[in-house]
Amino acid sequence: MRYLTFALGKGRLARTTLELFEKIGITCEEMKDKDSRKLIFVNEDLKLRFFLAKGPDVPTYVEYGAADIGIVGRDTIMEEGRKLYEVMDLGFGKCRMCVCGPQSAAELLKHNQLIRVATKYPNIARDYFHNKKHQTVEIIKLNGSIELAPIVGLSEVIVDIVETGSTLKENGLKVLEEVCPLSARMVVNQVSMKMENERITKLIRDLREVIM
Repeated sequence: MRYLTFALGKGRLARTTLELFEKIGITCEEMKDKDSRKLIFVNEDLKLRFFLAKGPDVPTYVEYGAADIGIVGRDTIMEEGRKLYEVMDLGFGKCRMCVCGPQSAAELLKHNQLIRVATKYPNIARDYFHNKKHQTVEIIKLNGSIELAPIVGLSEVIVDIVETGSTLKENGLKVLEEVCPLSARMVVNQVSMKMENERITKLIRDLREVIM
């Protein structure tokens, strides 16, 4: 039996995923060692391998078959646009992708004016404004604190992930429109879905039972 390989988004996503997997009897003791410098962790009994990757890299590993299964946020799946199967909403890591800005920007959104949009997610922002709202915008890609952009006049609005909204409020910004809800998802390599259908289907079924 070949190993099934999982790519997990680093940080809280990986920790929550492993807690969920433990409920269905999938454990990986090696990953609990905080001092370990290993890159690949193995459960020999179940023939499973795990590795941690930066969120945006997870869909890439899965598309190219370096991982059979990936656990990653829906925002990353949408932004990366890789060829893979999104098979399951894991129900944790819930938040929203939103258009945010000062209250004064609300009017600009209504009247389809040309505005500048700062974001870490240019593909999601472009799809939302061009295909759903049919509004021409200039997208400005940023990597740091997106909230800064409308405050210093770089953009009229931002497209960003909102969890509690407290950072927005502290900086005089608010949610103006919701783009889509987000949460952690399971994605599967297209070839693996055929080759390992039985094992992957069982995994999905077991997870559904503990999530529902």
